[in-house]
Amino acid sequence: MPRRKSTQTTTLETKGAKIGEPVPKAVIDTNTASVGVPRQTDHDLAEELGVLRKQIGTLQHQVLDAARSAKGSAGKAMRQTEAAVKLYPASTLLLVAAVAGALAFAGRRAALPRHRPQPALRELRDLYDTIRERL
Repeated sequence: MPRRKSTQTTTLETKGAKIGEPVPKAVIDTNTASVGVPRQTDHDLAEELGVLRKQIGTLQHQVLDAARSAKGSAGKAMRQTEAAVKLYPASTLLLVAAVAGALAFAGRRAALPRHRPQPALRELRDLYDTIRERL
């Protein structure tokens, strides 16, 4: 059985924080049961900035190396394609026509509307028609 509702009312506490007051920021340490902001260790900001600058420099070099590698690979692929077209112009033309035809066929097939039979809807219509005929 569900519990009965309590008819007793509680009084609203007027002590403590009020609605809309800023909440102080603190850290609750469950090990020592203390509340407050822990003391931060003194760091040399110049050291931290130096380390961050070194990391940024390393990342820049890695990105530049990757870009150069990609550029070189793209250029090599382009030169190989040009050489293949010059050596085999008829085969290249047939290959391009086949790829274009496949893309056109796939695009046309995807654009066609698909009408799937809906047997459940058809059965409901038949049932409705038979009920109307009986009445």
